[in-house]
Amino acid sequence: MKAKFPSLPMAARQLLWLAAIALLALPAHAQTNTEATPPGNTLNAISLSRGNNDSQVIKLVFKNPVAGLPIAFTTSNPHRLVLDFPATSSNLPRASESPDNATIKNWQVARAGERTRVVVNLTGPAAYELRHDRNVVLAVLRSAGVPPGIPTPARFEAASPASTHAIRDIDFRRGKDGESRIMVTLSNPGVGVDIKQQGGAIQLEFLNTSLPTPLQRRLDVADFATPAQLVETFKQGKNTRMLITPKGKWDYSAYQAGNQFTLEVRSLEGPQAAKEGRAQYSGEKLSLNFQNVEVRAVLQVIADFTGLNIITSDTVSGNVTLRLKDVPWDQALDIILRAKGLDKRTNGNVIWIAPRDELAAKEKLELEAKKSLAELDALITHSYRLNYVKANEIMNLISGGSRMANNVAEDATCSPSASSIRAVDAGTQNTAQQNAQTNNPNRILSARGGASFDLTTNTLIVTDTPDRHTAIANVIKEIDVPSKQVLIEARIVVADDKFGRSLGARLGFSGSGKIGNTGLGAGTFSTSAVNATTGLPASAPSANVDLGGLTLSGSNAPSSLGISIFNASTAAILSLELQAMELDKRGKIVSNPRVVTTNLRPAVILQGEQIPYASASANTGTNVQFKDALLCLLVAPQVLNNDAIILNVEVQKDAKGETVPGAGPAINVKRVKTQIRVNNGETAVLGGIFEQTLRNDTEKVPFLGDIPVLGRLFRNDVKQDEKSELLIFLTPRVLVEDEPLRR
Repeated sequence: MKAKFPSLPMAARQLLWLAAIALLALPAHAQTNTEATPPGNTLNAISLSRGNNDSQVIKLVFKNPVAGLPIAFTTSNPHRLVLDFPATSSNLPRASESPDNATIKNWQVARAGERTRVVVNLTGPAAYELRHDRNVVLAVLRSAGVPPGIPTPARFEAASPASTHAIRDIDFRRGKDGESRIMVTLSNPGVGVDIKQQGGAIQLEFLNTSLPTPLQRRLDVADFATPAQLVETFKQGKNTRMLITPKGKWDYSAYQAGNQFTLEVRSLEGPQAAKEGRAQYSGEKLSLNFQNVEVRAVLQVIADFTGLNIITSDTVSGNVTLRLKDVPWDQALDIILRAKGLDKRTNGNVIWIAPRDELAAKEKLELEAKKSLAELDALITHSYRLNYVKANEIMNLISGGSRMANNVAEDATCSPSASSIRAVDAGTQNTAQQNAQTNNPNRILSARGGASFDLTTNTLIVTDTPDRHTAIANVIKEIDVPSKQVLIEARIVVADDKFGRSLGARLGFSGSGKIGNTGLGAGTFSTSAVNATTGLPASAPSANVDLGGLTLSGSNAPSSLGISIFNASTAAILSLELQAMELDKRGKIVSNPRVVTTNLRPAVILQGEQIPYASASANTGTNVQFKDALLCLLVAPQVLNNDAIILNVEVQKDAKGETVPGAGPAINVKRVKTQIRVNNGETAVLGGIFEQTLRNDTEKVPFLGDIPVLGRLFRNDVKQDEKSELLIFLTPRVLVEDEPLRR
């Protein structure tokens, strides 16, 4: 089949299409394997008349009776009806005619080989019906009544429906791209189907078709995650009606192969619609209606419509019954191939079509032939000087292995002890991997090829066939690139806010006397404890009521105010001491460690102190040991292809705490270890801890402590409000080449 001006614009190609068909006869090997036979019929006349309900009737008169209906299909851009009459010649005086009609612009007649094609150019979308009676074929056209350029509901019917039909089965499936697929098995291919959009639903009308009782049902298909939500099938007089209710924005297409009718509903929104080629097809839309037509003739129609060269194998045979409405031509071709068990291979504007098994067998023979040639090809030795990747790693790749992210024996840790970096024995490791990968299907080297490396000059040496050298060079071009550098900056904020108040009193009394001959005393002093010179007690009495103020955490002893009252005649003394303390502390510690590392390479930065403490042992005596109080940032970044960064990170902020007698100092530990994904340059909050302590404590003497005003001397009040907060922020940034570090 010859290409019809594929390089011209669509409009020009359509104008030249008919002339090319008339002038060029198609090759015999692209059509059928039978020898050409003289045309068996002749088209003598074409006329136009008005039918019922504003329809237009095109009457085609032939010399002899017509055996069946012609091959017919329509196009939507521009709107056309095409009729193909096989084994027919034309006896018309003119090849084209332009009637004065609102539905039909003109018709054109062209002869191509053994067939005659009638092309009816329409002013807009129209439905058609074909009939034949002896030597007359009638094409009844009904205008859709919609201005050009506005899509109309897809509708198609059988050319000559039988009197009674039936539906055998109804099935629903989810397509591989998330589309809804409603499949209806008909009793025969001639069932008339009318499709239109009814509000927000799709209505299918199967004409003169019965529906078995088990199939009269309502299917809820929302769980399939497709646009269709409900499929309802019921009787409607002599017809069977099906209503499909989709959701969101959608589009649909319908086709029929044999007695299998299929309606597909595709979503016009969401990730599936955003894929390249929403329905996987991008060809111009056309409509086809074939009733038991030879598959070669159907392929001929596709070739004429697209201008491609379609070459069919000698084994392609058989007939096909197919109805399509507004379907891309490439999708129509795939439907035809699936219906007949065929497959295709495309090379430029040539499409080779053959049975699947035949194509697979030929491709297998071609691969075996290439393999035989490769075994006889000469071996060439070539050296590759590498810049960023070690030669032993590239040798692993071309031998079917994998490149290691880290080629050192130790990982970074938050240990204050320095450790050296020891390189892996690359020679031993890579030789073992290469020997293990000889039969690996991912191996780039051929079975005859081999490779070695020199780490001193970072050179890869390969001996293999020329085509393998090309593949190896392409791999090196993609792999031998500088690794991305990542700057990781952390901010560790430790803030505290402490408030405390303590108020108490200490009350003491000492005195003695007599009632009659009976001596009385209180406190801890007797009259003999009086200073002979001054008449005052030798010392203040101890507290009878000791409810003094408490020492708050992180503070000194509370302030005190005391007063004593002494009666020299009775040697009595009253001592009162008021103690009070108020504490208000606010503080914030900000740590800002930063470290730069290579993609997939762990790094650590730490700072702190090792606190010595003494520990006693019965065997060794007193030993000095150390506890670590460190600020540490440990991170391993992975830069994604979209410049986002995955971080395996551990942040440690330890500090010296209170000293425990006999055990040494305590260590206040603050640590987080996690994995996060952050966009380049953005700041993420790894975590935070907020603590608040609220206390109101009262100690008092029963009953006396509740006396208004004076009760203050018999109780102790403590109030505490302590807050502490830990926040950890992390900001990774991919450094561009030669970019300096910013402070």
